[in-house]
Amino acid sequence: MGAPDQMSEAAFRSLYRELRDKEPGGGAPRGALVTLTPERILAAVREVRSGRTVSLAAPLDTRKGPDNAEPAAHRLIAPAGGVPNPHGLQFARDRIALNIHGDADSHIDALCHVVYDGTLHGGVPAADVLSPDGSGALTIDLARDGIVGRGVLLDIPRLHGTEWLEPGSHVTAEDLAAAEARQGVRVGAGDVLLVRVGHRRRREELGAWDATAARAGLHPTALRHAADRRIAVLGSDGNNDTAPSAVRGVAYPVHVLAIHAMGLHLLDYLRFEELARLCADEGRWSFLCVIAPLRLPAATGSPVNPLAIL
Repeated sequence: MGAPDQMSEAAFRSLYRELRDKEPGGGAPRGALVTLTPERILAAVREVRSGRTVSLAAPLDTRKGPDNAEPAAHRLIAPAGGVPNPHGLQFARDRIALNIHGDADSHIDALCHVVYDGTLHGGVPAADVLSPDGSGALTIDLARDGIVGRGVLLDIPRLHGTEWLEPGSHVTAEDLAAAEARQGVRVGAGDVLLVRVGHRRRREELGAWDATAARAGLHPTALRHAADRRIAVLGSDGNNDTAPSAVRGVAYPVHVLAIHAMGLHLLDYLRFEELARLCADEGRWSFLCVIAPLRLPAATGSPVNPLAIL
């Protein structure tokens, strides 16, 4: 944890090429999801021992705030006026609209979410996906059958004896390795790596702030650890990226490296407080993780409610 030297854009591009060459899918449409083989999924199912389950999503936030300029809109549309008739049958109905990629609600990023140098993951021209009809490759439809695998939670504030990392703090590859050693767990191929920075805990205790300008996250070089372990998915209770950015000229370097170079679906703004307590209680930090995006064939992401089953 701390503030490693800021990277130049040239150094970042060199790191990009390094991680792209390690991408387990070799630029294939499913990206790193190819590491989730049937054998690894069956092994992940054997992680279930106590049968305790916990949601890894935060409740949808319908309130406008410093990190939620476009809050989710939820309204009751029936019965009319919200007043039921005293006789006969009626149905209560409602409608929800939201910005999938905001700074408040839990969501998953598709491989078409990041456009870098005019292309998407695997060198796909961005125009092939961002077409007027909304069709194309690399959309969240790649995960339509769900993502099921071994989840591993690395609790970085716990490693440093704090409740959360302050905005602007960087999680390094050394932090990830140290958390593995402290927690007695090792991230492996096909895993869903979840990195807790305490963003949700800080937000709940101190109130919301402008997370676009300041937040804790991974330093770009920490992605070497993820690449070496050949993970399938990366998630955090923050945005995964630190703000201000560690790279001059690139605002979201971890998004570029993870999604564009490595083919990783990213989970942003999850909530790990209950999971961290359960893991500490059971003395283990791995579990079965089930992620089910909505069936949105042409979307760049989806709201999501991942589940951990211990």
